[in-house]
Amino acid sequence: MADLVIYNSETLKKEKFEPLSPGQVKMYVCGPTVYDYLHVGNFRGPIFFNLVRNWLEEGHGYKVTYVYNYTDVDDRIIDKAIKDNKPSTDISEFYIKAFESDFSRLGLRKHDKNPRVTEYIKEIVAIIQKIIDNGLAYVRDGEVIFSTRKFKEYGRLSHKNLDELMAGIRIEVSDKKENPLDFTLWKPAKPGEPKWPSPWSEGRPGWHIECSAMASSILGEQIDIHGGGIDLIFPHHENEIAQSEAACGKKFVRYWMHNNFINFGAQKMSKSLGNVKTAHSFLDHFGAEVLKFLILRAHYRTLVDFSDGQIQDAIQGLGRIYSALAVAQDVLESGVASESTPKAFVDITAKADQEVANALNDDFNTPKVMAQIYEVVRYFNGQHKRGQKPNGATVGLAKAFLEWIKKYGKLMSLFQEDPKTYLSQTDDLLLERKNLKRPDVQIIVDERVIARKNKDFKKSDVLRDQLLAMGIQIQDTPQGTFWEVAKATE
Repeated sequence: MADLVIYNSETLKKEKFEPLSPGQVKMYVCGPTVYDYLHVGNFRGPIFFNLVRNWLEEGHGYKVTYVYNYTDVDDRIIDKAIKDNKPSTDISEFYIKAFESDFSRLGLRKHDKNPRVTEYIKEIVAIIQKIIDNGLAYVRDGEVIFSTRKFKEYGRLSHKNLDELMAGIRIEVSDKKENPLDFTLWKPAKPGEPKWPSPWSEGRPGWHIECSAMASSILGEQIDIHGGGIDLIFPHHENEIAQSEAACGKKFVRYWMHNNFINFGAQKMSKSLGNVKTAHSFLDHFGAEVLKFLILRAHYRTLVDFSDGQIQDAIQGLGRIYSALAVAQDVLESGVASESTPKAFVDITAKADQEVANALNDDFNTPKVMAQIYEVVRYFNGQHKRGQKPNGATVGLAKAFLEWIKKYGKLMSLFQEDPKTYLSQTDDLLLERKNLKRPDVQIIVDERVIARKNKDFKKSDVLRDQLLAMGIQIQDTPQGTFWEVAKATE
């Protein structure tokens, strides 16, 4: 197996992946702050890093420990609790369950650990004390503040020095801070806020220290991969580096991986623009496969556009793959005995396997993976059409085709649904987008069947043209007339 190469956000270049311990990978990805339903952009990380973990295991044989946290102590959670007149624990618990419900619908593998901040308060206090003891934090009126000036490599991840950061970033200046870029490790609680005892005050942790404590407590002082969205590079991940290394004196992370944003109609998704779509509502309307496909067909470091056109294209592209899977399933269910896999298909998939491996080993180039999947689908479609009478060779081909697609589908958590059920649901969605109703389409199809039976081929052709103009493809097979909404050709 060729080497795996990963783009490291810290060095701004691709690097050969070499874990700290041979055969083992420790991976930490920043999870959600649970104060609201998550938007689709929050799920780009879980969907992509699910593939990363799977390829590290399946492609390279590593034993991966994957940690994905929940931030259940935060100003926004407290504000929501005050607004709703509920305990903050009720707010965080409700939205954790909402996230886990959406996560389950996506069919992603569970993480090895889902730590919550509230479970690691002792560890947070301990790591803050280490930073104070090492002279990189100071205490002001019960608040513990990190001194960025004393951490000589501050700005290493964002590639800015302190002066540049101070000029370019709006920081809330506190009279307690020695420097505007200094950040809070521990803050005294205000009346009514959740609080825990500490040597400095009854209070709660700052945002950044939480991930440092959870990551180091579970994975150790040094980890192989730390992931998250590019919006976390500064200040969150920059501060994680500073406080983690200030506590232990070792390099915190070997490889930083950051996924890009999701846009809606060429605009960055944001609440101020009013274009935030929750994952829950997206899944309700379009389904899990469409969300995963939209995200994985783009490289993780590029912007993904969730415009209407892109969503339509994804629905149709997925439909084309599932249409081929449905045909292959019909062939397998024909009762014809299977012969060995045709050599041509063995050769084509062997080449595709190599191309997929090369693509994933080159910083997880998923667009190239999708291209290979379409190549194999194209070959299968060229060898067998719906309605053709199966023989031993086509059954062998169908069996091998299904196994090949399912193999890479498992890697990406795609293509695992029953093809016929999925296509029916997809057609309903496409019909809705065309303002068509299934019974109305069926009436025209039935009229055409009667016309063909009566050998009124002129009327049959007129009805076929009418259906085609509506975006409906129709096939006449020995088993009857089959119709579906037209899917993408590529």
